[in-house]
Amino acid sequence: MPEPRPRPPKASPGNGVLLTDLYELTMLQAYFDEGLDGTAAFELFMRTLPPGRNFLLAAGLEQVLDYLAQLRFTASELAWLRRTKRFTPAFLESLAGLRFTGDVDAMPEGTAFFPDEPILRITAPLREAQLVESRVMNLLHYETLVASKAARCALAAGDRLLVDFGLRRAHGAEAALLSARASHLAGFTGTATVEAGRRWGIPIFGTMAHSYVQVHADESQAFERFAMAQRGNATLLIDTYDTERAAHRVVALAPRLAAQGIAIRGVRLDSGDLAEHARRVRAILDAGGLTGVTIFASGNLDEFRLAELRASGAPIDGYGVGTRMNTSADAPYFDCAYKLQEYDGEPRRKRSEGKATWPGRKQVWRAYDADGRFAGDTLSLADEPQAGEPLLVPFVRSGAAARARTTLAESRDLARRQMARLPEPLRSLQAATPPYPVVVTEGLRKLAARIDART
Repeated sequence: MPEPRPRPPKASPGNGVLLTDLYELTMLQAYFDEGLDGTAAFELFMRTLPPGRNFLLAAGLEQVLDYLAQLRFTASELAWLRRTKRFTPAFLESLAGLRFTGDVDAMPEGTAFFPDEPILRITAPLREAQLVESRVMNLLHYETLVASKAARCALAAGDRLLVDFGLRRAHGAEAALLSARASHLAGFTGTATVEAGRRWGIPIFGTMAHSYVQVHADESQAFERFAMAQRGNATLLIDTYDTERAAHRVVALAPRLAAQGIAIRGVRLDSGDLAEHARRVRAILDAGGLTGVTIFASGNLDEFRLAELRASGAPIDGYGVGTRMNTSADAPYFDCAYKLQEYDGEPRRKRSEGKATWPGRKQVWRAYDADGRFAGDTLSLADEPQAGEPLLVPFVRSGAAARARTTLAESRDLARRQMARLPEPLRSLQAATPPYPVVVTEGLRKLAARIDART
């Protein structure tokens, strides 16, 4: 008889230690063989801004802290690694007790930042700091990507309601959840993703689908039945057939529902010329006495379209923004790096063409003008104090929390305050000229030159 096929391993949870690149483990094996495990400092930063962007918004730190707190190899993970025959028994045995025992310094979530500025530093025994590279980058990069795009949407929309509609086209379940979180942090009011509401307390919003209207033989009947099922909270989708005719049907239906104590909260537009439809629908609703019924719009929106609709004076009260925000469609990735800056007390510097790094543990200092707006940042060595506010703060020391964990509401409030302090040119959807100034100190430049001279 043929041998039975081996069962595939069960899927690891999102924070499983094997959610990493193979080279992290092969390097750990080599470090183990050499007896290398001195203290290493790695920093995560973005090398450049995408075209047309003026700032980025840090997000994802809370997920990183959760990951580090849970860092360990399970018995089943070690057993699987043994079966690969890539690693020595002594090395795998050493991993059984591995925990994160290092330090984490970071910019709090919701902080605006700029190229070359580290948003996170991990200082720990070499194998710990190396092992976490891939997952730490994965978490910080994605949430920062979405938060930075969502912040631009929030700036473009002004005081309008913004709701994350991104679940169905997100790149997987974790992306859908984390984009709901990151967009709320960056200024979105809420999300349509129910699990994000349960997990983080994000307000949840929902309307109806075209299929609900199509299931009914009559559009007015569909509106009435839905309103009866969602008393006082019904937003009716009115563009399944003829948008303006549907608006008239809403006006005709409203008195009958009001007699039963049921109010129509709003109508939703999801196709066509949103500005023109909104103007026509607003006129129909107002003429019918429904001045309190709001107009909500969705459909391939991003910050550029939101700015256009706002500039046009379209009477739209809120927006559902999905695909283009949670995939950051115009800039779907950042040039993100997690690099060794110090090992065993000695600063290190990468000099690769186009990818050189500044050596040593660093700090970012922010100065403000007389109006409290950002005036410029300074990148220095960590032990080289400068004027301004230090942006990297301690979150973990020797594996234990060094400060109370930040709530999502607190991070959202910080992001709001940061956006309010952006200089006007940085709030634009076009590239600011000149770009925001980030000055590198003479001490950091001299250290880089000394390292270059000996390597």
